[in-house]
Amino acid sequence: MIITISREYGAGGHTIGKGVAKELGVEFYDRDIIKAAAEESGEKMPDVERVEEELTRAGVFMRIIAPSAYRDLSDNIHSIEHSIILDLASKGTCVILGRCADDIMEKANIPSLNVFLYASDIHRAARVRELIGSDNPTEIQKKMQKTDAARRTFYEQFTGKRWGDTRNYTLSLDTGVLGYDTCIQLICDAARKAEAFQN
Repeated sequence: MIITISREYGAGGHTIGKGVAKELGVEFYDRDIIKAAAEESGEKMPDVERVEEELTRAGVFMRIIAPSAYRDLSDNIHSIEHSIILDLASKGTCVILGRCADDIMEKANIPSLNVFLYASDIHRAARVRELIGSDNPTEIQKKMQKTDAARRTFYEQFTGKRWGDTRNYTLSLDTGVLGYDTCIQLICDAARKAEAFQN
């Protein structure tokens, strides 16, 4: 059973993903995928991260009016990450954060528990303040909006689905209301039951 986690920025995806992996005794993949994609593509880590996190609506527009000029790096990196994710999934149960992993599993007919994590702006802002080291409300809000917009665009561009649409996920959890520990337990319980049902 592969567990994929998509998340709003500041909703605790990395922390919860690591917690789930630790509880289940399996591997957790996040920056590892970026690193592997960077090595295979010959790009530097910051360049790969930039492509993933800063794909904007303007970028999608550019793909339409000048596809050959815009396509190379983002499509190449996504293709490499796609292969890496499938390879990781073939090794057994693991937790994969982001990178359209839920859609990749579905299209490859690999059983997966797909989770979307979200929270109110108030809850997320408290976490983002720690992540970026700023107490400036405007800066925090802009960072949340920019990161979520990039994740939404990246996901929708490569999957053709709506990011955050509950129909794309097995579980959608409000981490601000439930708390990280409860979310970890809910995901682990669901993964165990889903795997038992399949067997």
